[in-house]
Amino acid sequence: MTRNRLYPLYFVLPALLLYVGLFIVPGMIGIGYSFTDWNRYNADIHFVGFDNFRAIFTASKHYDVYIVNTLVFAVVSNIVKIVPALFLAILLCGNVRGKNFYRTVLFLPTVLSFLVVGLIFRSVLHPSTGLVNGVLRGIGLPFLAGRWLSDPNLVWPSIIGVDAWKGIGYVMTIFIAGLQAISQDYYDAADIDGAGWWSKLFNVTLPMLMPAITINVVFGITYGLKVFDIIYVLTNGGPGRMTEVINTAVFNEFASGSYGLGTALSTLLLVVLALIGIPLIRTMTKKEVES
Repeated sequence: MTRNRLYPLYFVLPALLLYVGLFIVPGMIGIGYSFTDWNRYNADIHFVGFDNFRAIFTASKHYDVYIVNTLVFAVVSNIVKIVPALFLAILLCGNVRGKNFYRTVLFLPTVLSFLVVGLIFRSVLHPSTGLVNGVLRGIGLPFLAGRWLSDPNLVWPSIIGVDAWKGIGYVMTIFIAGLQAISQDYYDAADIDGAGWWSKLFNVTLPMLMPAITINVVFGITYGLKVFDIIYVLTNGGPGRMTEVINTAVFNEFASGSYGLGTALSTLLLVVLALIGIPLIRTMTKKEVES
């Protein structure tokens, strides 16, 4: 009997050992280094306590701005993807001719790497030779042409727009899976009660779709807090340091040889993820149970 209970563990153990060896142990070592002055210019490593964390919040370093940028990107990019993806999923679960084709087209950007997407859109959004400004000038709207990745007023909307272009299809696919799991009986009962489209959306679709919403919100916030590739490729944190986020700051600190400060930033990101992710998962899961 005991052997039968332990049998599944034999399959889990190899993956668990890999996870502990490749993620947990290096993570704990990194947390330890965040309390040191580890750098490339000195062979000796000294314990400095919370000095690295104090340095993060000094005005001269501007890391507080990078933290705010990360939080704002995580929230706004999530909303920009989830809301359109939800309505696209509802539309493409209806009686739309060629809906499988549209689903495929919308999902295709998801399979591209962030490096490829960033390089493509750096060319597309180029102020003088880019496709977007070229089309705007060609149709007689040159006043709408802009410096999409260098204008402080346009750079964040441009980054979030590119990120949405890549990610909406993935979010939509999860919503489609959730919608297909909802029984038609609920909608038939709502029709008998005389419910309209909006009433069915808020009283049937959204409550029953809460598991899919939870997945998308948690994944979206986690991705937004860890964002690096798309910003690094599109703007490298510019113009100036306006689009710097926590992970681009980590990259810059490691590139400059400040390994202790870089690991402190990574540790701070881990804390932020835990403080936001755990309550968010509990709240969303509770709503699933209540619905």
